[in-house]
Amino acid sequence: MILFDIREIHRYEKPDSLRWRIDMKNIAAIIPAYNPQQSLITYVHQLLATTITQIIIVNDGSDQKYKGIFEDLKKIEGCQVLQHDDNIGKGGALKTAFAYIREQKSLCHGVLTVGAHGQHTVQDVKLVLTMTKVFSEGIVLGVRNFHSADSTFLSYWGNRATSLFFELLYHRKLMDTQTGLRYISINELPWLMKIKGDHYDYDTNMLISALKRKCPIFEVEIGQLRIKKNTIIQYDEITNASSIIRRMLMNYLKPRNNDD
Repeated sequence: MILFDIREIHRYEKPDSLRWRIDMKNIAAIIPAYNPQQSLITYVHQLLATTITQIIIVNDGSDQKYKGIFEDLKKIEGCQVLQHDDNIGKGGALKTAFAYIREQKSLCHGVLTVGAHGQHTVQDVKLVLTMTKVFSEGIVLGVRNFHSADSTFLSYWGNRATSLFFELLYHRKLMDTQTGLRYISINELPWLMKIKGDHYDYDTNMLISALKRKCPIFEVEIGQLRIKKNTIIQYDEITNASSIIRRMLMNYLKPRNNDD
């Protein structure tokens, strides 16, 4: 855990801005959102009731009929909405949020990436936030339980296949390479903004580059895999295993084309 010298902080910050650095870590949540449901508004309020101090939502080119949801989100104190005119993809949305945090010279200790469709309960978020007190640097992955009733045969074995293939290529066993619930230290953002991939492949490319850089990766078991019935998750963790494996292999065979 990083400790701050209050005298050093005082040289640069006003006294009334010191409280969060003394009492808690300042963590911003990032939510890439494409055609979100109304429930996202309630979820944002719930997240702000935790130790999360700000939320950055990236409207990734959602259809016009969802405009009202984003307008309501803008009215929430502590919630910032960024706009993509076109749908770029989850990776592109994350990089937009990372750039915004850097440009604002945010003093947050780290960021937490969260899904927009209710995949991650507040309890799961709190668990990862608690573990950041132990793992304060690098990347913390919220590892899902694929034995839940919502998990299909294909999602279970797809996750197993991608994890095993990742271990085969990069000699590191990770149980859930596609999880969208991740804590990332603020120190990692500069290189994360340069990682290739604007879609779901960004999640895997992030981990590959982290290993190359010897960036610490930790895993925390969270609740069960959740897929809302009758809901299409547009570009989150539920993806095609064969496509993920193919891109892993491409990255492995052409490492010089990867941004490090």
